[in-house]
Amino acid sequence: MSGLPSTGLNQTDSEIDPDVAVTPPKERRRVLISSFIGALIEWYDFYLYGIASAIVFSRLFFPEFDSTIGTLLAFSTLAVGFFARPIGGAIWGHFGDRIGRKKMLVLSIIAMGIGTTAMGLLPTHEQIGIMAPILLVFLRLIQGLAGGGEWGGAVLMAMEHSPNKRGFSSSFPQMGLTGGILLASGVFALMTLLPDEDLLTWGWRVPFLLSGVLVVIGMWIRLGVSESPVFVAAQKKAALAAAVAERNGETIAKQKAPIIEVFRHPRMLIITILLVIGPFAASAVYLTFATAYGLQVGFTAAQMLTATMIAAAVGFLGQPVFATWSDSIGRKKVVGWGLVLQSISGFFLFEQMNQGSLIGMYLAMTFAAIAHAMCYAPLAAWLGELFPTHLRYTGSSMGYQIAGSLGGGLTPAFCVALLLWSGGAPNSIFIAIFMCAISLLSLIGVRMAKETYKSKL
Repeated sequence: MSGLPSTGLNQTDSEIDPDVAVTPPKERRRVLISSFIGALIEWYDFYLYGIASAIVFSRLFFPEFDSTIGTLLAFSTLAVGFFARPIGGAIWGHFGDRIGRKKMLVLSIIAMGIGTTAMGLLPTHEQIGIMAPILLVFLRLIQGLAGGGEWGGAVLMAMEHSPNKRGFSSSFPQMGLTGGILLASGVFALMTLLPDEDLLTWGWRVPFLLSGVLVVIGMWIRLGVSESPVFVAAQKKAALAAAVAERNGETIAKQKAPIIEVFRHPRMLIITILLVIGPFAASAVYLTFATAYGLQVGFTAAQMLTATMIAAAVGFLGQPVFATWSDSIGRKKVVGWGLVLQSISGFFLFEQMNQGSLIGMYLAMTFAAIAHAMCYAPLAAWLGELFPTHLRYTGSSMGYQIAGSLGGGLTPAFCVALLLWSGGAPNSIFIAIFMCAISLLSLIGVRMAKETYKSKL
C-alpha cells in the first residue's frame, strides 16, 4: 500500500467541494482496504458457488439427471442468486442512501458469510432427498440479497472518500471481484487434488466453510472505517435546509424513496444496465461456463481451474491500470475499446478449447481477461458519477445488479441450452456469437452515456 500517496490520494479535496470534509490519507487507505476485502469476500462466496456448480453440484444435488442436464439445473440455481441481487440492491441502496453506507456494508458482509458458511454444512440429495436442492436455492437467495448491497456500498465508500482519483479508488472493489474469483479458484483447485470420493464427501465443503474466517477479518477492518464524507455533507445540507424552512414557516416536500426517484427517470438506469450487461455476461462465459465446457471437451478440472486463476490474476492486475487510465483519458474510451476486444475474445477462446490446446486455451483466457478488465474496471466510478449523492447507492446498485441478473445469472444456463440445441460440444460458435453480440450491446450504452471523469461528485 506504500504506493497510494503517489496516486493523488494526498491532494486536497476541498478544491472539489469545500463542504465535504477531507479524509486523512491513513483513513483513506483503510477505506480502500475495507472496500477491497469486502468485495473479495462477496465474490469469493458468489463465484465459489459457480465453480461448485460446474464441478460437483450436479452430482451432489441433482444426481437423478445425466451430466449435461444436471449441470444445466446447477447453473439454474446459480441464476437464483443473480436474480436476488437487484432486490438486495434496492433494499441496501434505499437504506444506504437514507441512513449511511457503512451500516449497510456491515450488514451485507454478515449476511453473505452466513449464507455461504451454511452451504458448507448442507446435507446432499443422498442424505435428505429433494430438500437438499431446495435448501441450496434458499441459501443462494440469501447470497444474492446480501451481494446486491455489497458492491454499490463498497464502490461509493471508496470513491466518496477519494474523489480526486475516482477511477483508481473505485478499482479496489473491482479488484476484489477478480481477487475473490482467484481465491475461490485456488482453494477449490486444492480440493480437486483429493481423491474423487473425498472431494464429493467433505472436500467441497472446505472452501465454503472458509468464508466464515474471511468474514471475521472483513468485519474487523470494516467496523473501523468512517462514514462517507460526501454522504455526511449531503445529510447536513438537507438538515440545514429543513431547519431554515421550518424557521421561515415553510414546508419542504417529503423526499420520495430513492428507488421511486430512480424509476421515475429510467433513462439513466437503462444506460447503467447496458454498460454492465456485456462485461457481466462475458465473465460468466469465460469464468463459469468455460469450466463446464472444458470438462466436456477433454480438459481436466485442475486445468480449467488453473485457466480461471490465470484469467482472474490478469484481471486483478489490470483493474487498477485501466481504471487509472480512465481517470486520464475518460471512461468512454477505455470501456469502449475494452468492449470491442471482448466481442472477439470468445472466438479465440473456444477455438483453442475445441482444438484441445492447453497453452492456446491459457493464452485465449488471458486475452479475454485483459479485454474484460478494460471494459469493467472504469464502470464502478462511471456508474457512481452518473447519479446524484442522494440516489447514488440505489441507482448504481440497481443498474449494476439488474445487469448482473440478466448477464451473469442467465448466461451459463443459456450457454448450456445453446449447446444442447446445437448438438453438444464442440459446437461452440453460437456461444462465441452470443459473447460478441452482448458486448456490442454494451457499446450502445457507451454511446448513450455522458462522459463524467472530470465532473464533481
